[in-house]
Amino acid sequence: MQLVLITGLSGSGKSVALNALEDAGYYCVDNLPVKLLPELVAFLAHAGYSRVALSMDVRSGEALDALPQHLASLRGAGTDVKILFLDAKNDTLIQRFSETRRRHPLGDGRRTLPESIARERELLEDIAALSHHIDTSDLSPHVLRAWVREFVQVPTAGLTLLFQSFAYKHAIPLDTDMVFDVRCLPNPHYDPKLRPYTGRDAPVVAFCESDPAVQKMLEDIRRFVADWLPCFDRDSRSYLTVAIGCTGGRHRSVYLAESLAAFFRAHHARVLVRHRELSI
Repeated sequence: MQLVLITGLSGSGKSVALNALEDAGYYCVDNLPVKLLPELVAFLAHAGYSRVALSMDVRSGEALDALPQHLASLRGAGTDVKILFLDAKNDTLIQRFSETRRRHPLGDGRRTLPESIARERELLEDIAALSHHIDTSDLSPHVLRAWVREFVQVPTAGLTLLFQSFAYKHAIPLDTDMVFDVRCLPNPHYDPKLRPYTGRDAPVVAFCESDPAVQKMLEDIRRFVADWLPCFDRDSRSYLTVAIGCTGGRHRSVYLAESLAAFFRAHHARVLVRHRELSI
């Protein structure tokens, strides 16, 4: 088993790091009590989990003193233990707490926020000495996620590209990143012979393939997405949703979504296509 322990200062980005590992396929547990560590590892190993990530910090209280011994025992039993300690400058931590308006775990009403941070550093001193450190003061979340994956030597899971057709009369999907309006294109709906079909059926496909405007729109959208896809991929996104909208969401947008998905499947590992109005 590979066990990754995420620890560090409150407000330093431990949740971001743990989420990155969860997206990479790790079984993740946040704020596990220290005394449960040996039992949990034994249980998960018996259950067949090979990659586990845990978050532990000052919320464990005095039990933190036993953590180095537990980790040494796990290593002795053959567990690959990696410890990642996230830190940040005091000014940065104070600003983050100010922005989120959350209480520091050691903020008991008798300490100021700077005093709580100083006390937290003292309590984590022993585990910090055993860890790989990352200073998150000037890191954006997506850079931190990339560094965490690099630390545990996990390849990026990659971005899933979703093409979704929709009807403007039923509103734009909320979960979309790019929206293309294709209502300006010739509409098969006005041909009685084509109206019963959808953009996945041969008669509508033939209609769209024979129209220069539809093909020009298809090429323009395809080129735009292809040009910007690497940028979104580098941003450590899990999904990129491209929405194609027409009036009824059954002909033009469906054809374009299907055509775009077919093209990108040949160049991109993870491509999905959804037709919102065809499921109604």
